[in-house]
This record gives sequence, C-alpha cells and structure tokens, in this order.
Amino acid sequence: MGGEPLVALNIVCFPQDTLEIEVLSEILRGGDEVVRKAGASLAGGHTVSDDELKYGLAVTGTIHPDHIWRNSGARPGDAIFLTKALGTGLLSTAGKKGLLSEPHLAGLIESMSTLNDAASRAARSLREAGGDEDPIHAATDVTGFGLLGSCAEVARASSLRLCIDAEALPALPGARGAADSGCRTRGERNNLEYLGDDLEFHDNLDPFLRSLVLDPQTSGGLLLFVAEEAADQLQAALREAGTLADARIGKVLPGPTAVEVR
Repeated sequence: MGGEPLVALNIVCFPQDTLEIEVLSEILRGGDEVVRKAGASLAGGHTVSDDELKYGLAVTGTIHPDHIWRNSGARPGDAIFLTKALGTGLLSTAGKKGLLSEPHLAGLIESMSTLNDAASRAARSLREAGGDEDPIHAATDVTGFGLLGSCAEVARASSLRLCIDAEALPALPGARGAADSGCRTRGERNNLEYLGDDLEFHDNLDPFLRSLVLDPQTSGGLLLFVAEEAADQLQAALREAGTLADARIGKVLPGPTAVEVR
C-alpha cells in the first residue's frame, strides 16, 4: 500500500511437546533477520502452546494518508505490472512429490523469500519525481487467490475490466514442467470456482498459462496499476531496483466488471 514498516511483534503458536525448542529459536532468528532486512525493528511478541505450529508478525508502519495505494483506484487506460514471476504453488507441489530439481527449488526459495520493499520504493519514486499527482493509481499483492484472484479484487473494487496478456506473464523456471507432470493444486480449482462469472478465458489459451494465472502464490509480487504515460518510467525504475520481474502484463478497460485472459 506504499508504507514503510517501523516495528514488528512476533506471534507464535508452538507445539512444545512435539518439536524441539531449537526449532522455535530458528524461527524467531529467521523472523528477526527478515524484519531487519525490511528496515524495521523486532520489539518482542507473544508465544502460546498449540498443537499446530503457526508463525506471523504484527507490523506497525507509517504512510502519508493522501498517498495510500488501495485496490479500488484503477482507471481505464492504466497499464498493469507484476513484480515477481508466478508458479510457487506448482513448484511447491512438485517438491512435495519429489519432482523438483535443485536449481528450480533454489529459484522457488529465492522468490518466496524476497521482500516487496524494492518494488514498492521503485513505484513510490515516480510520485516523488513527478510532484503531487501519483501515477500509481492502485496496487495489491498476489496471494493464495492467485494472480486472477488479486486482479478480480481490483476489477470489482474499481468497477472496471482488466485484460491480461497471458503470453506476457513471467513464470518461475520449472513451472511448466511441474504443470505438465500433473502437479496442479487444489487451490487452482478453488480459485476458478471463486472467480465465477467475473472470469473470461479465450478458447485457444495455453492450458499451462490457464493454470499459471490461477496458481496460488506464496509471497507473491506486487500488482501495480500505473497511468499509461508513466508505464515506461515505472518499468525502468523496477529494473533499476533489481526486482525479480518488471513485466507489463495487461491493461485496464472500462467496465463491466470482469477479468479477461487472452
């Protein structure tokens, strides 16, 4: 949403009767490392005994109230950018089945462990360079609802139509092979059902790309909706920031509300 994190608190549910305390220590150490990487401070937290391991962070940050990116501000003519490749669900499923090579596993881990801070700062730099008018009209992240789930949220909130160019989508290395091996997820089916009538696929769409846009993502990238006249500037800023992807994947059209993939 364009903010900067300041302080984080651990939230841990830990099965102390079945896991060694060293596991908890490593989880907390890893959390502290990533919080520091994000430029924030870890200020404590809360741990409870539970049968199932859970870990998360409650984060406090700052943002100017006039410069908050929401998922409801997209405008007709906006270009759509994605800052990470897709396919974490496909590759994770392949890994569980023992079908994932070491290089593809390394790429999966790199994607899931890379923060979105560089992409956010790159996008914010456009407003800082251009004055009061922010060319980023809307933003969200890609989650377990997949690329199209995130797109649908923006389409519904903005009462607009999104057109996604499937051939422009970045895919993690090995994602196509995982799909060809039958490593599709239950989340893909659930996402298709969730989207319902708001989703339109072209008849000749590659089956792999159909899976890719519905694939549930862990630690997905940002979806940025930028004014057309600032699209090249945004892509250049993302590349300079070294984001994992700087893909222009579609455009925003007038309603009715829908997400079209072609």
